Amino acid sequence: MRRTFFTELLFQVFALIVLVILVHAYYVTTVRPNATAVLEEQALRIQQEENYTPERSFWVLIRDIEQESCFILMFWAFAIMGYKAVFMFNERKLLQHEFLPVQEGVRILPEDTREYGRAMESLPERIRGMLLPRVLLSSLERFGSTRNVQDVSSVANSLCEAEAERLESELSMIRYIAWAIPSVGFIGTVRGIGQALGEAQRAVEGDIAGVTENLGVAFNSTFIALLISIVVMFLVHQLQLFQERLVFDTQTYVDHNLIRHMRSRGAA
Repeated sequence: MRRTFFTELLFQVFALIVLVILVHAYYVTTVRPNATAVLEEQALRIQQEENYTPERSFWVLIRDIEQESCFILMFWAFAIMGYKAVFMFNERKLLQHEFLPVQEGVRILPEDTREYGRAMESLPERIRGMLLPRVLLSSLERFGSTRNVQDVSSVANSLCEAEAERLESELSMIRYIAWAIPSVGFIGTVRGIGQALGEAQRAVEGDIAGVTENLGVAFNSTFIALLISIVVMFLVHQLQLFQERLVFDTQTYVDHNLIRHMRSRGAA
């Protein structure tokens, strides 16, 4: 578990560094030059055409540092969610395997748990550390020591509940990113409004270009941030649903393939 934690931490740090480099490079080479060209063309046409109304440009909409930061955070959240989704997919694939080939009508007695347990312990370490093998092995060990099927069911449910809580807590970083994105957008709003107020004197004199440009910064940053936040939160809820289904299906697998076959010596 510790090795997995540090592996995920290194992945998150490395992904953030790579995304900062890539997104910033794209902004420097593509977004800001295009936005500058669009603004220059619009300014020229405003001077030349009396009734010209500038159209909203995608490049201008995303050109500021706040929007760049929001995109970096969005792709970082995507990377973390993709990393977790791969692990969840691998965990779910185990539900297709028959780890305990118990035929219908065959009963598992407490004396049989050692043999089944050895089969689980012979699995590769990577697989043995996943949820389903851990629950199966713990259930067999508990049945061998207590000879009580109810205790086995309690252990299996407790392990699944603990795993669900762990998975839920690991979403905290993604939820923080989803919270940070609109916050960054609001920073752009405050910055734009503040700069617009600084141009108030020029606006009184009849030059409103500075005010309108800075108000555009304020509204554009909020608009992009809220759109990105909606997408990220949708994917977070989908990942959470995927995790909850995995835990539920694991409980169902253990009940159907192991616990219902268990019988103690004194049971009828």
